[in-house]
Amino acid sequence: MRCIACNKNLSDFEATRRHAITNEFLDTCTGCLGEIQRMTPLPTKDRKDLENNEDYEKDSDEYEQLGL
Repeated sequence: MRCIACNKNLSDFEATRRHAITNEFLDTCTGCLGEIQRMTPLPTKDRKDLENNEDYEKDSDEYEQLGL
């Protein structure tokens, strides 16, 4: 599965993230979701058992390379 914003492969943690109210899958990577949440609050339901540090490290490395 890929992020609908940047087309990056999603981890299991990212692929199972849902909107907390509508219960729909968000299909966005952690980096893109962070950008969206800067503009507007977006409540999410996450599977904490699938979360790992690599999800956050990959996104921060990519944004550093882009100068963001």
